[in-house]
Amino acid sequence: MGSLQNGLFGGFNGRVGNLVGYELNGKNVIRTIGHSGKPLSPARKVNCDRMTIVNKFLLPISTFIKVGFRLKVVGTDRNYYNEAVSYNKKHAVSGVYPEAQLDYPQAMLSMGTLLKAEKPSIKQVGAVIEFSWEVPADLAWGNRNDRAMVLLYWPDQGQQTHILSGSHRKDGKQSVHIDPNLANERVVAYISFVSEDAAEISDSVYAGSIAKKEVIATKEAIVKKEAIDTKGVLKIKKQTAEVIKHKTQKSGLKPNKSSTDSLTKLFPQPDSDVVSDG
Repeated sequence: MGSLQNGLFGGFNGRVGNLVGYELNGKNVIRTIGHSGKPLSPARKVNCDRMTIVNKFLLPISTFIKVGFRLKVVGTDRNYYNEAVSYNKKHAVSGVYPEAQLDYPQAMLSMGTLLKAEKPSIKQVGAVIEFSWEVPADLAWGNRNDRAMVLLYWPDQGQQTHILSGSHRKDGKQSVHIDPNLANERVVAYISFVSEDAAEISDSVYAGSIAKKEVIATKEAIVKKEAIDTKGVLKIKKQTAEVIKHKTQKSGLKPNKSSTDSLTKLFPQPDSDVVSDG
């Protein structure tokens, strides 16, 4: 049930029929709710799909974008989340329905006029991910103490971790300790800067990613090398056995058991789970 504010001609809070009233940034807002029974048009299907993709990304990181878009909506009747959705739905979704997906390097998690991070990057050592950025030699004194805002997001798990007031810009780096269970998972990273008095913020910058496949590829390369080495041993053993057989047949003698035993010692049988050269 809705309740009137400031008399009959004032705003109201709550729901009346298919109308919902609420206050947003000091203004009374009324909107309709409900579900249409009409089939979705192709254009609406595309829009709904893009909304789903963007919301899946933004909802887990809403605390970060609340700070990131706060200054962008000051003095307006818009809110930070809708502003973030609007931008990213338009600029950070690639591909064509129904194969569209989020384009992480194009996503924006904060918007402002402060100096952006220059040439940011990330590297991982165990359960620590370190952000680094370039500190210009001519960096203005007023920007030296800007604070780093950094975010890590694991797309496959829908998890995130962030720091809203980290190292000073002049420090050039920020370390983030992560859940060890996520240490080998795909992660994407973003960085912004906020002034010490929080009166200014920068546009966010994509700081890079670490892909799970990089870890898997390394393991696969090791396994492949071991398999190749084993096949090489088998091939040499086979060739050596053929030489011994040829010589014994040519001399009219039977193979010497000691020679085959020596061959086995020199080239032992591989583990049973390694496929031989076929």
